[in-house]
Amino acid sequence: MTPDHPSAIPTPSPNCGDRRGGARPDMIVLHYTGMESCAAAHERLCDPGAEVSAHYLVSETGALWQLVPEAQRAWHAGAGHWAGVTDVNSRSIGIELVNTGNAPFPEPQMTVLEELMRGIMARWSIEAHRVIAHSDMAPARKSDPGPRFDWRRLALSGLSVWPEPADGGDFLGAARRFGYPPDATPEETLAAFRLRFRPWASGPVDATDAALAADLARRFPVDREASSA
Repeated sequence: MTPDHPSAIPTPSPNCGDRRGGARPDMIVLHYTGMESCAAAHERLCDPGAEVSAHYLVSETGALWQLVPEAQRAWHAGAGHWAGVTDVNSRSIGIELVNTGNAPFPEPQMTVLEELMRGIMARWSIEAHRVIAHSDMAPARKSDPGPRFDWRRLALSGLSVWPEPADGGDFLGAARRFGYPPDATPEETLAAFRLRFRPWASGPVDATDAALAADLARRFPVDREASSA
Protein backbone atom coordinates (compact mmCIF):
# COMPACT_ATOMS: atom_id res chain seq x y z
CA MET A 1 0.00 0.00 0.00
CA THR A 2 1.33 3.41 -0.99
CA PRO A 3 0.37 5.86 1.78
CA ASP A 4 -1.84 8.81 0.89
CA HIS A 5 0.04 10.97 3.38
CA PRO A 6 3.80 11.16 2.75
CA SER A 7 4.90 10.69 6.38
CA ALA A 8 2.49 7.85 7.18
CA ILE A 9 3.87 4.37 7.79
CA PRO A 10 1.81 1.90 5.74
CA THR A 11 0.60 -1.07 7.80
CA PRO A 12 -2.46 -2.45 5.99
CA SER A 13 -5.45 -3.65 7.97
CA PRO A 14 -7.62 -6.41 6.46
CA ASN A 15 -10.70 -4.73 7.95
CA CYS A 16 -11.82 -2.65 5.00
CA GLY A 17 -13.68 -2.81 1.70
CA ASP A 18 -15.07 -0.75 -1.14
CA ARG A 19 -17.11 2.35 -0.41
CA ARG A 20 -20.74 1.46 -1.10
CA GLY A 21 -22.60 2.94 -4.02
CA GLY A 22 -19.54 4.68 -5.41
CA ALA A 23 -19.47 7.07 -2.45
CA ARG A 24 -16.61 9.49 -1.92
CA PRO A 25 -15.47 10.64 1.50
CA ASP A 26 -16.91 14.02 2.46
CA MET A 27 -16.47 13.72 6.24
CA ILE A 28 -13.71 13.13 8.76
CA VAL A 29 -14.57 11.33 12.00
CA LEU A 30 -12.20 11.72 14.96
CA HIS A 31 -11.83 9.01 17.61
CA TYR A 32 -9.73 8.15 20.62
CA THR A 33 -8.49 4.58 20.96
CA GLY A 34 -9.48 4.19 24.62
CA MET A 35 -6.71 1.61 25.08
CA GLU A 36 -3.69 1.44 27.35
CA SER A 37 -1.04 1.65 24.63
CA CYS A 38 -0.48 2.55 21.02
CA ALA A 39 0.75 -0.99 20.32
CA ALA A 40 -2.47 -2.51 21.65
CA ALA A 41 -4.58 -0.14 19.56
CA HIS A 42 -2.54 -0.84 16.43
CA GLU A 43 -2.87 -4.58 16.95
CA ARG A 44 -6.63 -4.38 17.41
CA LEU A 45 -7.18 -2.18 14.36
CA CYS A 46 -5.31 -4.75 12.24
CA ASP A 47 -6.86 -7.86 13.83
CA PRO A 48 -9.36 -9.51 11.44
CA GLY A 49 -11.21 -10.95 14.40
CA ALA A 50 -11.87 -7.50 15.85
CA GLU A 51 -13.63 -6.28 12.69
CA VAL A 52 -12.64 -2.66 13.34
CA SER A 53 -10.19 -0.35 11.62
CA ALA A 54 -9.48 3.26 10.74
CA HIS A 55 -7.67 4.97 7.95
CA TYR A 56 -5.06 6.47 10.28
CA LEU A 57 -3.63 5.98 13.75
CA VAL A 58 -1.73 8.83 15.44
CA SER A 59 0.35 8.17 18.55
CA GLU A 60 0.99 10.53 21.45
CA THR A 61 4.47 11.23 20.07
CA GLY A 62 3.16 12.05 16.60
CA ALA A 63 4.00 8.75 14.90
CA LEU A 64 1.51 8.16 12.09
CA TRP A 65 0.34 4.92 10.54
CA GLN A 66 -1.99 4.44 7.58
CA LEU A 67 -4.04 1.27 7.92
CA VAL A 68 -6.58 1.68 5.11
CA PRO A 69 -6.27 3.61 1.83
CA GLU A 70 -8.39 6.75 1.83
CA ALA A 71 -10.29 5.56 -1.25
CA GLN A 72 -11.49 2.48 0.67
CA ARG A 73 -14.08 2.05 3.39
CA ALA A 74 -12.64 1.53 6.88
CA TRP A 75 -14.74 0.11 9.72
CA HIS A 76 -14.53 2.87 12.32
CA ALA A 77 -17.94 4.54 12.59
CA GLY A 78 -20.33 1.67 13.19
CA ALA A 79 -24.02 2.32 13.78
CA GLY A 80 -25.21 5.90 13.91
CA HIS A 81 -25.51 8.72 11.44
CA TRP A 82 -24.83 12.37 10.83
CA ALA A 83 -26.64 14.99 8.79
CA GLY A 84 -28.81 12.41 7.05
CA VAL A 85 -25.92 10.05 6.26
CA THR A 86 -26.61 6.58 7.63
CA ASP A 87 -23.57 4.76 6.20
CA VAL A 88 -20.93 7.03 7.69
CA ASN A 89 -18.16 4.53 6.96
CA SER A 90 -18.73 4.89 3.21
CA ARG A 91 -18.70 8.69 3.42
CA SER A 92 -15.87 9.34 5.85
CA ILE A 93 -12.22 9.02 6.71
CA GLY A 94 -11.58 7.80 10.25
CA ILE A 95 -8.65 8.95 12.38
CA GLU A 96 -7.82 7.22 15.66
CA LEU A 97 -5.85 9.19 18.26
CA VAL A 98 -4.03 7.21 20.92
CA ASN A 99 -5.62 8.39 24.16
CA THR A 100 -7.39 6.71 27.05
CA GLY A 101 -10.12 9.35 27.04
CA ASN A 102 -8.98 10.98 30.27
CA ALA A 103 -5.72 12.63 29.21
CA PRO A 104 -4.86 15.76 27.25
CA PHE A 105 -3.82 15.29 23.65
CA PRO A 106 -0.07 16.10 23.45
CA GLU A 107 1.28 18.80 21.17
CA PRO A 108 3.18 16.42 18.84
CA GLN A 109 0.00 14.42 18.29
CA MET A 110 -2.10 17.52 17.59
CA THR A 111 0.50 18.96 15.21
CA VAL A 112 0.57 15.76 13.15
CA LEU A 113 -3.23 15.51 13.24
CA GLU A 114 -3.59 19.05 11.88
CA GLU A 115 -1.11 18.39 9.07
CA LEU A 116 -2.85 15.12 8.23
CA MET A 117 -6.29 16.75 8.18
CA ARG A 118 -5.15 19.57 5.90
CA GLY A 119 -4.02 17.02 3.34
CA ILE A 120 -7.18 14.92 3.58
CA MET A 121 -9.47 17.94 3.35
CA ALA A 122 -7.60 19.25 0.30
CA ARG A 123 -7.57 15.88 -1.49
CA TRP A 124 -11.29 15.24 -1.00
CA SER A 125 -12.65 18.81 -0.77
CA ILE A 126 -13.98 18.17 2.75
CA GLU A 127 -15.46 21.25 4.41
CA ALA A 128 -14.69 22.19 8.00
CA HIS A 129 -18.25 21.58 9.23
CA ARG A 130 -17.98 17.98 8.01
CA VAL A 131 -15.29 17.19 10.58
CA ILE A 132 -17.09 15.52 13.46
CA ALA A 133 -16.60 13.53 16.65
CA HIS A 134 -17.53 9.88 16.89
CA SER A 135 -19.81 11.01 19.71
CA ASP A 136 -21.61 13.41 17.37
CA MET A 137 -22.83 10.64 15.08
CA ALA A 138 -23.45 8.04 17.82
CA PRO A 139 -24.44 10.05 20.91
CA ALA A 140 -26.16 7.14 22.62
CA ARG A 141 -23.07 4.96 22.78
CA LYS A 142 -19.85 6.90 22.08
CA SER A 143 -17.92 9.67 23.82
CA ASP A 144 -14.76 9.97 21.75
CA PRO A 145 -12.61 11.92 21.22
CA GLY A 146 -13.88 13.14 24.59
CA PRO A 147 -13.87 16.28 26.74
CA ARG A 148 -10.10 16.79 26.66
CA PHE A 149 -9.93 17.19 22.87
CA ASP A 150 -9.33 20.76 21.69
CA TRP A 151 -12.00 21.38 19.04
CA ARG A 152 -11.58 25.15 19.24
CA ARG A 153 -7.92 24.79 18.23
CA LEU A 154 -8.97 22.95 15.08
CA ALA A 155 -11.61 25.58 14.34
CA LEU A 156 -9.09 28.41 14.64
CA SER A 157 -6.99 26.62 12.00
CA GLY A 158 -9.97 26.17 9.67
CA LEU A 159 -10.11 22.42 10.32
CA SER A 160 -13.45 22.37 12.14
CA VAL A 161 -16.15 24.81 13.24
CA TRP A 162 -16.90 26.62 16.48
CA PRO A 163 -20.20 28.29 17.43
CA GLU A 164 -20.78 31.88 18.49
CA PRO A 165 -23.90 32.84 20.45
CA ALA A 166 -26.90 33.73 18.30
CA ASP A 167 -30.56 34.24 19.01
CA GLY A 168 -31.60 31.05 20.75
CA GLY A 169 -34.79 29.06 20.66
CA ASP A 170 -35.34 25.34 20.32
CA PHE A 171 -32.02 23.66 21.20
CA LEU A 172 -33.01 20.20 19.97
CA GLY A 173 -34.38 21.42 16.66
CA ALA A 174 -31.29 23.53 16.01
CA ALA A 175 -28.92 20.69 16.94
CA ARG A 176 -30.69 18.38 14.52
CA ARG A 177 -30.58 20.99 11.76
CA PHE A 178 -26.82 21.09 12.29
CA GLY A 179 -26.60 17.31 11.88
CA TYR A 180 -27.24 15.48 15.15
CA PRO A 181 -29.24 12.27 14.64
CA PRO A 182 -33.02 12.69 14.85
CA ASP A 183 -33.39 9.38 16.70
CA ALA A 184 -31.13 10.46 19.57
CA THR A 185 -33.00 11.49 22.69
CA PRO A 186 -32.89 15.12 23.86
CA GLU A 187 -30.63 14.04 26.72
CA GLU A 188 -28.24 12.17 24.41
CA THR A 189 -28.09 15.08 21.99
CA LEU A 190 -27.36 17.58 24.74
CA ALA A 191 -24.63 15.36 26.19
CA ALA A 192 -22.92 14.95 22.81
CA PHE A 193 -23.23 18.66 22.00
CA ARG A 194 -21.72 19.67 25.33
CA LEU A 195 -19.00 17.05 25.09
CA ARG A 196 -17.75 18.84 22.00
CA PHE A 197 -18.62 22.49 22.58
CA ARG A 198 -19.20 22.93 26.37
CA PRO A 199 -17.53 20.02 28.24
CA TRP A 200 -17.57 22.02 31.49
CA ALA A 201 -21.34 22.56 31.44
CA SER A 202 -23.85 20.55 33.47
CA GLY A 203 -27.53 20.48 34.30
CA PRO A 204 -30.53 20.90 32.00
CA VAL A 205 -30.33 22.51 28.60
CA ASP A 206 -29.91 26.26 28.95
CA ALA A 207 -29.98 29.45 26.91
CA THR A 208 -26.29 29.16 26.00
CA ASP A 209 -26.78 25.68 24.55
CA ALA A 210 -29.69 26.98 22.49
CA ALA A 211 -27.77 30.05 21.30
CA LEU A 212 -24.73 28.04 20.20
CA ALA A 213 -26.82 25.41 18.46
CA ALA A 214 -28.79 28.13 16.69
CA ASP A 215 -25.59 29.61 15.28
CA LEU A 216 -24.40 26.26 13.94
CA ALA A 217 -27.82 25.50 12.44
CA ARG A 218 -27.92 28.90 10.76
CA ARG A 219 -24.44 28.66 9.24
CA PHE A 220 -24.36 24.92 8.45
CA PRO A 221 -27.94 23.69 7.90
CA VAL A 222 -28.37 20.12 6.75
CA ASP A 223 -29.89 19.32 3.38
CA ARG A 224 -30.90 15.80 4.38
CA GLU A 225 -32.17 14.78 0.97
CA ALA A 226 -28.92 15.81 -0.70
CA SER A 227 -26.70 14.23 1.95
CA SER A 228 -28.58 11.01 2.71
CA ALA A 229 -26.84 7.71 2.01
